[in-house]
Amino acid sequence: MAAAAGATAVVVHMVRGPKYHDTRGATIVRFTQHSRLLGRNLHDVLILPAGGGRGRPLLAFLHGRGASSGSYVDQHLFDGLRALGARAPVVFFPDGGDHSYWHDRSDGRWGTAVLGEAIPGALARSHADRKRLAIGGISMGGFGALDLARLAPLRFCAVGAHSAALWTDGGQTPSGAFDDAADFARHDLIRFAREHTLVGVPVWMDVGRDDPFEHADTILADELRAHGVHVTFQLHGGGHSGWSGRMPEYLRWYANALARC
Repeated sequence: MAAAAGATAVVVHMVRGPKYHDTRGATIVRFTQHSRLLGRNLHDVLILPAGGGRGRPLLAFLHGRGASSGSYVDQHLFDGLRALGARAPVVFFPDGGDHSYWHDRSDGRWGTAVLGEAIPGALARSHADRKRLAIGGISMGGFGALDLARLAPLRFCAVGAHSAALWTDGGQTPSGAFDDAADFARHDLIRFAREHTLVGVPVWMDVGRDDPFEHADTILADELRAHGVHVTFQLHGGGHSGWSGRMPEYLRWYANALARC
C-alpha cells in the first residue's frame, strides 16, 4: 500500500549494544528458529527469570517497526522481573522482521508463524505453562498483539498494546504497513471493534499525549469498553517513546492478569 499524504510511519530506533549491567538472576537465551511458513531463519530471544522457566506463564512481546527481538532487553526488564519474584513470567521476544506488522501478507504468513511456530517453539525451550499465555507489544507490535489476540481468541489470557500503531482509515497508513487496501481491511481493528467484541480478555493500552497514534488508540479503547472488554488505558506525557522505563509496570500488569487466568 503506497504511503498517503500525512501517513504516520513511526520507526522504533533502539540503542545498539548491552543496555543492562545485571540480569538479576535471569537467563538470556538467544536462538534461531527456521520458519517453514516464512521460509527463513528468525532470530528470537527468551528471558528466563531467576529459577528458570518451567511451569511459569509466558508473555510473548512483539517489537516495533525498525526494532528487533533484542531491542527491549535492558535493565528495566530485568529489574521488573526480579521485583515479581515467583510471579515473573518467561518473556519471549520473537523476530518480526523490519515491518511485517505481524500479520499474514504477500511476503509471508507472519501472524500464523507467531501462533503456530514461534510461540510453540518458545514454550518447548522454556518449559513454560502452555495454558497461561499473554501477548503484548510496542507500536507495530501493539497492533500485532491486538490482531493476533483477535484471531486466536482462546489462546491468550491478556493483551497489551503500548503506543499501538493504529489508523482509523487505510489511507492514513504508511508504505510497508499493509500490502494494499484489501490487506488493511482484513486487519482493520477499529472497524472490527465497532462491529463486535474484538477480544474477550483484559487489555492494557497506553500512549503519549503527543503520540501520532493517540487519537486512534483512544478510539479503540472506547470501542472495546463499549463491548464490555475490561480495558486499562493510560495517557502519558510525551510522544512515541518511554516504554523501557515503564516495563516494570507493564510486567506487573501482565503477571496479575496471568495469575487470574
